[in-house]
Amino acid sequence: MEQLEFLWTDGTNEMFHHFYRITEQYYSRIVGGAKNREAFIPYNISENIQYVLLVYKDGVCVACSGMKQYSEQDIEIKRVWVEPAFRGEKIATQMMSKIEKKAKEMGFRRTILQTRPIMEDAVALYKKLGYYQIENYPPYDKLQGAVCYAKDI
Repeated sequence: MEQLEFLWTDGTNEMFHHFYRITEQYYSRIVGGAKNREAFIPYNISENIQYVLLVYKDGVCVACSGMKQYSEQDIEIKRVWVEPAFRGEKIATQMMSKIEKKAKEMGFRRTILQTRPIMEDAVALYKKLGYYQIENYPPYDKLQGAVCYAKDI
């Protein structure tokens, strides 16, 4: 099994921007077009994501995820993405573990995230990792199609 390399950066990283564009296209496709997710876009600007984790395999960036402070106790997980050719290798599980560890070290008590029920693989992963559904937090409490999860860390 090849070694994975994990690199912490921020939302201004060019490789993260690359994944951001891919995820924007993917999210728009699964909801039937960008028009159906216009209300979500302002809350997911890549430059606003303070902490980004990139994953490299054999020198190639294959995955990303990010965190953005939501409150004094909560940090929001953003843009968990693994390139399709590398799915099934537990990369997302390893990323989530590293994110949770860093969040705890930074003094946060809980990780929170927003997804959509249609993203069944993501929902299954989060539940497997101990995330539980919570009431939608702002701004997602006003956006149709959102579902929110949390994990105490």
